[in-house]
Amino acid sequence: MNKVNVIDIIRGTTVDGPGFRTSIYFAGCCHECDGCHNPQSWDFNAGNPMSIDELIEIVAEEDFDVTLSGGDPLYHVDFMVALADRIHALTHNVWLYTGFTWEQIVMDPNLSRILRHVDVIVDSPFVSTLKDADLLFRGSSNQRIIDVSKSLSSGKIVVWSRD
Repeated sequence: MNKVNVIDIIRGTTVDGPGFRTSIYFAGCCHECDGCHNPQSWDFNAGNPMSIDELIEIVAEEDFDVTLSGGDPLYHVDFMVALADRIHALTHNVWLYTGFTWEQIVMDPNLSRILRHVDVIVDSPFVSTLKDADLLFRGSSNQRIIDVSKSLSSGKIVVWSRD
């Protein structure tokens, strides 16, 4: 997979994780959450095809930590693993938003490949009846901000916190 369709790149945002970040919104999602703030991202053919090299050029230029969102980046897991590794090589952390739950990711041999390549996962589908505008970095109360390395080390979900 040389290129994946990108809907948008937001430079210097503060809503998709701590500090200023470069948020990359990938095309394609089958979760189709009711009340999704980005339903145009469901279409896998939306946006413009971009390579890892093209994305890394933008990430390096901006010099912020990175958030991978969508759509759902895990529908392109091979691309995300390679991209996250390149982002880490620039010494930036990587957050990933997904409609899959942690439990689904851990149990799936394909999806679980991402776990050693990202720092934080915001999991679970958006649920409009659980929407809460006061939540930090997520839209509904069922979504969890998971510290990936601590969760993998402990064998249980460890919720991310600002240290």
